[in-house]
Amino acid sequence: MSVYAIYFSPTKGTEKIVKLLSETFGSCKEMDLSKQRAEKNIAAFKEQDICFIGVPSYGGRVPELAVKRIANLQGNGAKAVLVASYGNRAYEDTLLELQEEVEKQGFVCVAAVAAIAEHSIMHQFAAKRPDKRDKKELREFGEKIQQKINTTKEYEKLNLPGKKPYRTYKGVPLKPKAGKQCNACGLCARLCPAGAISNEDPKKTDKSKCISCMRCVQICPQKARKISKIKVKLASAKMKKTCTERKANELFL
Repeated sequence: MSVYAIYFSPTKGTEKIVKLLSETFGSCKEMDLSKQRAEKNIAAFKEQDICFIGVPSYGGRVPELAVKRIANLQGNGAKAVLVASYGNRAYEDTLLELQEEVEKQGFVCVAAVAAIAEHSIMHQFAAKRPDKRDKKELREFGEKIQQKINTTKEYEKLNLPGKKPYRTYKGVPLKPKAGKQCNACGLCARLCPAGAISNEDPKKTDKSKCISCMRCVQICPQKARKISKIKVKLASAKMKKTCTERKANELFL
C-alpha cells in the first residue's frame, strides 16, 4: 500500500491541508497537479493505495485545469479522500464535482473534507489559515478517516453537498500584470500552472489562459506582478459580509 498526497495548489493552501490530513498515515508520495507537466503525465494506482486528492474551490467549482489533470489519474479501485479548500466564502458544488471526476477515473471515494485556507486574492479573509486550531482539527479528521478505512470493507457512496447542474463559473476579472520592477527572470512563466505567461517575454500574459490563481504574484522575487488595487478593494467590500465570520472545516464519512 502507498499513500499519495495529490493536489492542485497554486498558492500552497490546498497543499498544506492535504498534507495535514495525510500525516496520520505516515510518509506519503506527493503529486503536484499545478505543475505544467502534469498536463501530460499519466499516473496509475493500485487498489490498496490511498490517495488524498485536493483542489481549491474557484467560484464554487473545481478549477477546469484541475479537472483536466485529474483525468490523467487512473484509480483502478484505489481509495480516494476528497479535499476542497476555500477562502472562507463557500465551496458550493466543489466537492460534488470533485467526487464525480474522481469516480470517473476509477477511484472509490471513502471520505471528503472541506477546509478553510487563506483567500488567495483578498488575504484578509481567513488570514493565516489553516491556523493552529485548524491543524489540530484536520489531524483529527485524518485519524477518523484512517479508522474508517481500517474498519470498512464495503463503501457506500458519499452524500456530499452541492447540486446539478453545477453553478456557472466564468472566472474573475483580476489578472496579474508585470510592473516596472520585472527583470524578466522567467520564474513566473516556468511555474504558471496554466502556461499563461510568455517564456520569451515574461512581461506578457495571455489573459485568455490566466486562471487568476495568483501563483505568479506569490512567487515573484521582485514583487513585480500585481493586480488592480481598486478592483480588489471593490471585490473585498462585496465579500466582507459573507467572508468575515470564521467558517468551520467539515468532514464527510
